[in-house]
Amino acid sequence: MAPPHGNDIDTSGCESRQSRRAVLAGVAAIGALAAAGCTRVATASTGNGGDLLQRLRAQGVVRLGIAGEIPFGYIDKDGHLTGEAPELAKAVFKRLGIDTVQPVPTEFGSLIPGLNSQQFDVVAAGMYVNPERCEQVIFADPDYQMLDSFIVRKGNPKGLRDYKDVVAKKAKFATGTGYAEIQYAVEAGYKESDILIVPDQVAGLNAVEAGRVDVFAGTALTTRAVVKKSAKAEATEAFAPLVGGKPHVDGGAFAFRSAETKLRDAFNVELRKLKRSGELFRILRPFGFTRAEMTDLTAKELCGGGTSG
Repeated sequence: MAPPHGNDIDTSGCESRQSRRAVLAGVAAIGALAAAGCTRVATASTGNGGDLLQRLRAQGVVRLGIAGEIPFGYIDKDGHLTGEAPELAKAVFKRLGIDTVQPVPTEFGSLIPGLNSQQFDVVAAGMYVNPERCEQVIFADPDYQMLDSFIVRKGNPKGLRDYKDVVAKKAKFATGTGYAEIQYAVEAGYKESDILIVPDQVAGLNAVEAGRVDVFAGTALTTRAVVKKSAKAEATEAFAPLVGGKPHVDGGAFAFRSAETKLRDAFNVELRKLKRSGELFRILRPFGFTRAEMTDLTAKELCGGGTSG
């Protein structure tokens, strides 16, 4: 999940790119919804926290940048927008007086550039909050936290339980395109050029089952979901990767343009209410989230204590 970059302007708000992970989401359904027409929002924001919230309330529609990744945000086989982030967005924005959410599919690496070039109003893709991204956008507080896990062959014959095991046992290692797990493995001592990069967790499972690699690293949520029907592979127990020698827990959140602090703050108010009432867990549970993924982490903590979050 490497931070995207770039800021080419496209004021149409309708551009879509085929997601690297569209194999999980349904290419045809994504394309159909992306082409269905986009609601335009004025590209300029006033100071003092921006006026996007006011304008979205007036038009009644908010555009969500999604990356076609199960379970975070995708178009299902019936052409409906769903996923943990879009379903949460529906609940929060309705509370904010905005009844309609509209998907704008793109590649994961294009989410931040697309947000900053006005192609959509908010990133709703379960994006991890990290200091580099916090320099480009502002985040709501995380709606979930996540540990890592491995896909390994049944019985875990090499005994791979964390990145240090992978290095010590010289295991053949794979992870997904742009995944944070690349850097976690490198920090543990794995040579980056030796990592097999595959498009997603499905390709990772296939690589393990075929014996091309010993292990695929991903989030605990995605690994346990993808191995459910596998007769050859299993997911390891979740663990916290080491960053700077300390256990690290990731958190995923909605992203907003840096000027739109009023919208971000209003979103946070409603998110906290959903956390306190237990409604947040009820929204996320159908997508494989457990109580272990619920969190009180803040964007400020994950941004490194700065002001971006």
